[in-house]
Formats: sequence, C-alpha cells, structure tokens
Amino acid sequence: MKILVATEKPFAAAAVEGIKKEAKAAGHEVALLEKYTDVKQLLDAVADVDAMIVRSDKITPQVLDAAKNLKIVVRAGAGYDSIDTAYAKERNVVVENTPGQNANAVAELVFGMLVFAVRNFYNGKAGVELKGKKLGILAFGNVGRNVARIAKGFGMDVCAYDEFCPKDAIESAGVHVVDSRDDLFKSCDVVSLHIPATPETIQSINYKVVNLMKKGGILVNTARKEVINEPELLKLMADRDDLKFITDIKPDADEEFKKFEGRYFSTPKKMGAQTAEANINAGIAAAKQIIAFFESGDTKFQVNK
Repeated sequence: MKILVATEKPFAAAAVEGIKKEAKAAGHEVALLEKYTDVKQLLDAVADVDAMIVRSDKITPQVLDAAKNLKIVVRAGAGYDSIDTAYAKERNVVVENTPGQNANAVAELVFGMLVFAVRNFYNGKAGVELKGKKLGILAFGNVGRNVARIAKGFGMDVCAYDEFCPKDAIESAGVHVVDSRDDLFKSCDVVSLHIPATPETIQSINYKVVNLMKKGGILVNTARKEVINEPELLKLMADRDDLKFITDIKPDADEEFKKFEGRYFSTPKKMGAQTAEANINAGIAAAKQIIAFFESGDTKFQVNK
C-alpha cells in the first residue's frame, strides 16, 4: 500500500524516519509532501495513495474526492476537526486520531505560558507564584490528566469538570471534582481549556462564563480557537482590567486582543504538539495504526464510525 505523509507543518526528521521504518517493515511505500503551499499540491499527491498521515492539514471533500484509492486517514494528534469526517464516512474512508501521543507536550506548554503570564510576561516587575493557586481543568482527557500531574508539582490546588468523565476517574488522579462548568470558573484562579470543538462547545467560552472568574483570573486555551467567543471575551477584557488571556491558538481578533498589553499572549502558531518527542510519538503511532488497519482491519481509534 502507498502511504502519504502530508504535512504543511512538517514532522521532526526522526518522526519521518520512524514512519518510514515502520511502513517498510510491513511492506508498504511512503510518499512525503511537506511544507506545501497550495491545495493543488495536495490534490496531486493524493491521487494514487491508499492511506494518509496528516497533522492539522485540511482534508476536505475536494481532497477526499481526489484520493480515489484512499481507505484510511490518520490524524497524528488528538483533534480531528480539520478533517471532514462525515464526508469521509460517505466515501468509506476510515478516519482515526492518535489520542494521548501529544498530551505531555501540550501540558508542558500550558505551564510554560502560565509562568510567563504570572511573572507579568517578564517585564521586570514583581509577579506572583503558582504555588497555592487553584487551577481548574475543563475536560479531563489525556491532556487534562497531564496538566493535573504537572500542577501538583507546582503545589497548585487542582480541580476539574468533565461531564463525560466519571467522577471516580478524576478523583483517583487526586483531583477535586466540581459539579459544573460555572462552578469551575467561579472557584478557580486559573482555568485551562481542554475541550474539543463541537456544536456544543463552539463559542461556549463567553462573557458570562469567564466573568465568573475571581479577580486576577487567567484563562488558558491550548484546545481549539473556535471554543472562544472572541467578541464577548474582548468586551470582558475591556470591562475587567484584572483578567489575563493566554492562548496557543492565535485568535481571529489577535490585533484587537493585543491592545490589552500585559494581559494577553498568543503563540505565533499552534505550538502545543511541537516537540520532537510528540512528533515521533504521534507519527509512529499513526503509522502503526495504518499497518494494523491493513493487516487485520483494526479500527480501534476510528472517529467516524
């Protein structure tokens, strides 16, 4: 089978070599499309492939229609909203993700940005410490669990809310369970978002919700841009000069947020999974999942059933 690694943001070289090694050992061919700048390059590259490994690349109906032989697409990472999963299902194309492979990398970035924020973006003025502060984790999946683990090392008081995660699973990680999203925002100094972009969550982080936070609250987003209601958060930050917003996904209204100097920071591009280790873990996991699919029909990580 022919496997295309199509990544506008390339994998680390070691990840590509790991993917090639896994595929070759199983008797498959690997083609590489990196740093492409035009969708036509992607359309040409998918014409004869049986499988694809992608990152944040947009796999649209146009791409799926061009890939006549395609049987499986694996998103090397957790979020898969850049792939039209419904249309893929119509085309009988399996879509999978690689949950957990990037989790530690994203969690570490949360604290890299948090230390930067509580120390006033290193402007030379006195800041505060994370020790003793209450951290709220919204959604307790793979990343949320790693955030909780690291937070304990900082001496933070950690609580979480996840309507889909059993309370005992959260408590077994030594994390306090709160009863609602609103209670999480009300009770915490810092809230870290780890929710996917779904019809229920898109623009759900709005004026009313974030305004529940304590004085000096910090909102951290390493999840998805779409969950933030940008116009309402802009209004809230204008109304409350004590709030900070730090994000790993540059908002559409980045220039408007920049006027809140000293209270806003965005990475230039999404950096959560941008470590060599996460690249290697996710890339090789994707390759192994494709191999298992072709060898035994394994669809354990399918997201478009």
